[in-house]
Amino acid sequence: MKIFFLSAEAYPFAKTGGLADAVSSLAKALSLAGHQVNILLPRYYSINKDSLTLVKKDVFVSLGPIEVRVNFYQSQLDDSSINVYFMDFEKFFGREGIYGPTNTSEYKDNPVRFSLFCRSLFRLCECIDFKPDIIHVHDWASALAPVFLKYQERKNSFFSDTKSVITVHNAAYQGKFPVDSYKFLGLPEELRFPAGFEDSYSVNFLKAGLTSSDWITTVSPSYAKEIQCDQFGEGLAGLYRVRSSTLTGILNGIDDKVWSPEIDKNLPANYSIENFSGKALCKEAVQKKFGLQVNSSVPVISLISRLVPQKGISEVFAPMYGAIYKICTELPLQFIVIGSGEEWCQKEILSLSSRLDNFKAYVGYDDALSHLTEAGSDLFLMPSKYEPCGLNQMYSMRYGTLPIVRNTGGLKDSVENYNPAASDCLKGTGFVFDFLTPEAIFNTVKWAVESWYSNKRDISQMIKNAMTKDFSWKKSAQEYIEVYKNL
Repeated sequence: MKIFFLSAEAYPFAKTGGLADAVSSLAKALSLAGHQVNILLPRYYSINKDSLTLVKKDVFVSLGPIEVRVNFYQSQLDDSSINVYFMDFEKFFGREGIYGPTNTSEYKDNPVRFSLFCRSLFRLCECIDFKPDIIHVHDWASALAPVFLKYQERKNSFFSDTKSVITVHNAAYQGKFPVDSYKFLGLPEELRFPAGFEDSYSVNFLKAGLTSSDWITTVSPSYAKEIQCDQFGEGLAGLYRVRSSTLTGILNGIDDKVWSPEIDKNLPANYSIENFSGKALCKEAVQKKFGLQVNSSVPVISLISRLVPQKGISEVFAPMYGAIYKICTELPLQFIVIGSGEEWCQKEILSLSSRLDNFKAYVGYDDALSHLTEAGSDLFLMPSKYEPCGLNQMYSMRYGTLPIVRNTGGLKDSVENYNPAASDCLKGTGFVFDFLTPEAIFNTVKWAVESWYSNKRDISQMIKNAMTKDFSWKKSAQEYIEVYKNL
């Protein structure tokens, strides 16, 4: 099949979170399965034009009532056969950031920017004579492509047989904009309601994509069920229920050529289940890196995350009631945080880092440091309010670092709770709690730490269970292929 991915992010070109990793990894897995996959991204300011190959200059693309000229460039995804194309329009994308100048802000002209991006896909396909069987879009920033395909582009014989799939990576991010944004989309006014744009005096890009696409996927089976409930549907639960017969939850995988302790170049020593000794050297390295006391007999717990409410940051870090101070002062452990996001949380973790000898933090994101920290930790905390899939719990298990997670979404689908009474193979792969409260987080961390000290045999078996779990994209890619075939 011929498949075109449309996304605002793809690793290593543009990334704010797990979306970028998922898009690139799935594309590689589909390519390895024998399918022809292309990806289209905006050419952001951070992507050096000199490193790309020019494909076509001055291609006219509709922008509401007018047309603008864009350029298309090309590169490859790592050493794969996947072509990554870039839509270049300096006025919209020649600026800092992806959605805004910072991770917590948005550009006011985002509806126009990403409308042009979605429109450009069809013109690029014509330029390179690539007639896609499937256009697969990811989250709100690319969600207009199914709308344009259904109501306009299918009238063009070039796209008459093309089907669309939209993947919801996080239902909370919807692309909601003022009603007057609609005039820039180049769609008739009478389509605003049937195409799904209307949403409480706003236009909603994700809602339109969900309404207009041929199939909907999301990134774990449990999340596919959760978003049909009002608690997790973010105002669109009714639409998910209406479309439940064309909604599939497929658990994300991880790129095991990037996240593998056997070959990871970011580690001072590689290791495997058969030869686990390198993990102790990674632990020593991460303790030194963060200025912690080098001590192999104390468990290291890490948290690598965007510091946003979805990730349970208030319950962990909020002054006065968050669990972290009690965790670090009452339990014999060392704690590491890597992340950025809400300013109050960044200030709090830096303050804690200056006051507590066993708590250290890095504000920001550093890919190499994240790899080292995953490898050098014994336990990994992920107390999400909701988690469509989550990747860090999978990275942790792959590196023999046992996750402590809340029982939700993809965390529920990927982590098996510790059961001391079970046979070895059923001991579990982590520690799971149900209610997102500071008390529940503290008690579960305490349970994990006490188990680490007193049940070494069980912990060793859990690490083996975790490291042998198959989180590669092969199985997930096959499920996507079945969706494509059905269409």
